[in-house]
This record gives sequence, structure tokens and C-alpha cells, in this order.
Amino acid sequence: MAEVREWPGSSVVAAAQDGDAEAIAALVSGAHPHVRRFARSLCATPEDAEDAAQEALIILYRKIGMLRATGALASWMFRIVRNECLRRARSALGERPVAGAPPYRSAEDEVLGRLEAGRVAAAIAALPEDQRRVLVMRDVQGLSGRMVADALGLSTAAMKSRLHRARAAVRAVTGGGEW
Repeated sequence: MAEVREWPGSSVVAAAQDGDAEAIAALVSGAHPHVRRFARSLCATPEDAEDAAQEALIILYRKIGMLRATGALASWMFRIVRNECLRRARSALGERPVAGAPPYRSAEDEVLGRLEAGRVAAAIAALPEDQRRVLVMRDVQGLSGRMVADALGLSTAAMKSRLHRARAAVRAVTGGGEW
């Protein structure tokens, strides 16, 4: 079993915020295994997870001074990784051609598609965080139910219940469709 390392302590974070180069290096290397593990649980592909983890560590290196509370490092990093994984998932979804779709779309179809996507995105954003996480990981990123449950520390039944409530809420707002 792999050794579980602690997040860097608040004294290291404070020194890094003050510009201490050794503390910044220790902070980045100490956060790296945690950031990678979290990215692997959220991103759709191992490549996206590696890229998201690297991006989060770059942001940590560049913007450590913006962290308000030294004890908030883990939640700040997880938020950065989550946002990067979501950005990559949205980007991947926008680039995939739909099977059987014509090679071009009319201006009307483009506008209607954007309106529908906006409605779905707003409905997802309005969900409680626990439901939103399950829905994004399961339906947007395509992770298995077991992987989602494990990543969020839930039983499979609890994950399924949250997913059902999330899908029902999105369906109610958007008027049906695939959700």
C-alpha cells in the first residue's frame, strides 16, 4: 500500500506566500501526489488528469500569494483541479462530431443548440454541490458508478440516489431530453 503523505504544513504555506523559494518547491512537491490523485478521480482520461494536475501545480506556483488562509490549501487546490477537469470535459464535448449529423449546421440550429446548452448548463449549475459533482462525473466525464462513488466516498446506493435527483432536477428545468 502506498504511503499516505500529509499536505504541507501551514508554516511551509506561509513561507511560500512570503516568496521563500525552498518553501515554494516543498509546497509544490508536497501537494503533487494529492493533486494527481484528485485529478485522476475527476478527469475523464488519464491524460486529462495529468494535464489538470500539472496546470493546478503551475497555478499553485504562480499564485500562492493569493491564498488567503494557509489552512485552505487543499480545498483551493481541489477547486482548481475540478475546474480544470470540467474545462477539459467541456472542450472535449464541443469537439466531438455527432454520428449521423450533417457536416454543417444552419445558423438557426447553432442558436437553438447554444440556447439548449445554456439551459442545461444553468440547470446543472443550480444543483446542490453534492448532486452536481455526481452528475458531472457520471454523465459528463463518463466515469463508472463505482468510480464516482469511490471518488466521493459514497456508497453506490447514495451515489445512485444523488444522480437520480440531479437528473430529475435537470430534466424538470430543461423539459426532458436525454437527462
